Amino acid sequence: MRTTRRSFIARAVSGAAGTCILGGGWWGDVALAASDQAVVTVKPQESPRALRNPLMGFRPDLGQRAFEHDYATLARHYIKWNEIEKAEDDGIDRIRAFCNEKWKAVEAANIKVIPRVYLHWSGNTRKYWPTDMKADDYSSDQFKRRVLRLVARLGECWDNDPRVAFVQMGLIGKWGEHHSPDVSPEMQKLLGDAFTRAFPNKKVMVRHPWEFKDYGFGIYWDSFAHPDQMKTHGAGIEKISPRWKTAPIGGEVAYDWGNFKTQLGDKPDDTLSDPSHRRFLMDSIFRLHANHLGWVASYDPSKPLAHEGAEEVQRAFGYRWVIDEVSYPAQIVPQQPFAVSFSVRNLGSTPLYHNWPVEVSLLDPNTRAVLWAGIFKDVDTRLWLPGDDWDQAAEAYAVKPRSVRVEGRFTVPTAVGTGERTLALAVLDPAGNLPSARFSIANYFTGGRHPIGRIGVGMRPAAAELDLATFDDPGQDRTLRYALTEGR
Repeated sequence: MRTTRRSFIARAVSGAAGTCILGGGWWGDVALAASDQAVVTVKPQESPRALRNPLMGFRPDLGQRAFEHDYATLARHYIKWNEIEKAEDDGIDRIRAFCNEKWKAVEAANIKVIPRVYLHWSGNTRKYWPTDMKADDYSSDQFKRRVLRLVARLGECWDNDPRVAFVQMGLIGKWGEHHSPDVSPEMQKLLGDAFTRAFPNKKVMVRHPWEFKDYGFGIYWDSFAHPDQMKTHGAGIEKISPRWKTAPIGGEVAYDWGNFKTQLGDKPDDTLSDPSHRRFLMDSIFRLHANHLGWVASYDPSKPLAHEGAEEVQRAFGYRWVIDEVSYPAQIVPQQPFAVSFSVRNLGSTPLYHNWPVEVSLLDPNTRAVLWAGIFKDVDTRLWLPGDDWDQAAEAYAVKPRSVRVEGRFTVPTAVGTGERTLALAVLDPAGNLPSARFSIANYFTGGRHPIGRIGVGMRPAAAELDLATFDDPGQDRTLRYALTEGR
């Protein structure tokens, strides 16, 4: 990808209190105020790259394709009920063993799973009920008792498992899509209460926006943006707005029924390669605030037009944070408090649905080793919201995203030593507290941290600017991961 470079200008102005250094470059603008309490202000340039950020984007099914995908950090996992419970005497350890086997190594690839348990795929034979239950019995007292038992066990296994991103309710009907049969009002109450109890920490998703109206569940629309359903499912999602602010809207693009070819195209490659199909999908993503989608994720990356289209669509999904400005002192002293602040806007279509820690750190300017790190207090990344009310003609939200100001006060220990350091920002996955969710700015180091500028510890830095040649391409970084809790 080509990056347009602006001309670099630097000048030094002498003053009574010190030297004012102003600079600019393709990576942003830097200003160093001329005073004894000099403050550096950096205005990073937005990166044009689509990012493989967690909990958003193209979502293949679990398997080798997910591990090899350009952008996937999410993978749906269909689970047959009788794979995790053959009969009532099966213990909860069967669920844990099954998941540990199927989800092996996802954390090393920075992938999180969206599981869906189902009982019926299609036809008369592809049914997966436990041996001591009657197939197609969705209403008996036995079914109600067993489904409550299963949901409670799934919550015990999954609610605090960092490998699980969101949970699709499934269970009822073909493919767990809540049709054939439909979910009755009584069953909506039973399952809605059960999943709410079982998953206080995970976002639950249901199939239809007009069901489970008394709950704040997200939606998996498994024919997303289908021309034959825009007036039903699409309008239904718009009707429950602003549900997207707190729960994910996702699903998959369907290429196997109705008039899908009229706008979505013949297959994923067509959707992403054809400008009309791609624009329709992106408009739908922005309009409905879609966080992730499958099936369209099965494009062929070796085809240039599909590959280029995929990057454009990935930029539309989920959150896309840009930093407008960062301010920090040019010089700090160990054991004395100092302030760091920045302004961030979300140019994507959804928030991050988890509140993840925001870190400021000091790096060794030569090795990039972390010498010290602190966490901003009273910051909620879930509230970094995108715009709203999509204007298709303008290809922009009519309600612009709000700029959020983040401020923190920190103190470094004497062990940091004295000398020039690199000040950096990062958003951490709490599973291991490793850098994970990235800002869309050009200032980037492989590993997930964003170098902002030079800072002096116990001395004044010669300049705040960083060497642009030291920055890495965030679109090429496959090193990010998270860590499991002990014993998993």
